[in-house]
Amino acid sequence: MKTEPENLGSSAIPMGSLERNDSSSRTLFGNLMTVFTVSATSLAMLPLVAVITYVIIKGGSRINFDVFTKLPPAPGIAGGGFGNAILGTLIMVGIAALFSLPFGIMAAIFVSEFGGKKPIVFWIRFATNVLSGVPSIVVGVFTYGVIVVKEGFSLGLGFSAFAGGVALSVLMLPIIVRTSEESLKLVPQEIRQAAIGVGATNFQTVFFVVLPAALPAIITGAMLAVARAAGETAPLIFTALFNQYWTQGIFDKSASLAVLVFNFAIVPGGDQFRNQQELAWSGALVLVVMILVTSILSRLSTGKRTY
Repeated sequence: MKTEPENLGSSAIPMGSLERNDSSSRTLFGNLMTVFTVSATSLAMLPLVAVITYVIIKGGSRINFDVFTKLPPAPGIAGGGFGNAILGTLIMVGIAALFSLPFGIMAAIFVSEFGGKKPIVFWIRFATNVLSGVPSIVVGVFTYGVIVVKEGFSLGLGFSAFAGGVALSVLMLPIIVRTSEESLKLVPQEIRQAAIGVGATNFQTVFFVVLPAALPAIITGAMLAVARAAGETAPLIFTALFNQYWTQGIFDKSASLAVLVFNFAIVPGGDQFRNQQELAWSGALVLVVMILVTSILSRLSTGKRTY
């Protein structure tokens, strides 16, 4: 016997109403998460904006042509600049890049492309991770003991731009190795297989196909390492020290922006040292702009991947 379906009457809930309620809940949740994300991002950006704004306010008033071309003044002397510190920073960062880039990129290529599961690959990665966590002042003391001081097995070269560049290269090396290795891993495996399929050897595939494809990302890592090295102070105090005059060569003492800011920021108060304190803020502004420009260039190079 066929029964009639029960009449739900007024207790039935329209399907359209359920869909609207569900959609409204998802929209509300999405809006709340958007507000939370924007708020968290703003809080994370607040220290950066505050630092840049304060440095611009304090150091922008002294930015002129003289600060880029003249030497640091003596206490109580008006004017002057820190052209030698800018030049010294560029020289030492250049020396550091000259040492760290070839070794870092070659190490990354070996670990990513040729090392496989060999035990040495594990130890290279382990050493890189440990070195990236070593305090910069320890690197400075190490370089002082190996290159600067004249005793034991040290080279005894004294304080110099060369010693400062070596210290900075040690700090840059783990960043370059890690970023280069990740850049090489981003290259699709199909590109390697295609190169081998047309008869290329493993060496040719890596150096003529994979490496050019990963080059923009590798450049990004290199620029980030340069930005890290340019702002270091402690290693340069132990290696390059400081110089009130223009650097005569890489084996002479050399000024740097970070050390100049440190030296001028800790001078006593009073009108006699006001000029040096103002130059310290101007040097900090120039250093921040240099690092900011380097970071922007690294981001722009990331968008030029060829794969």
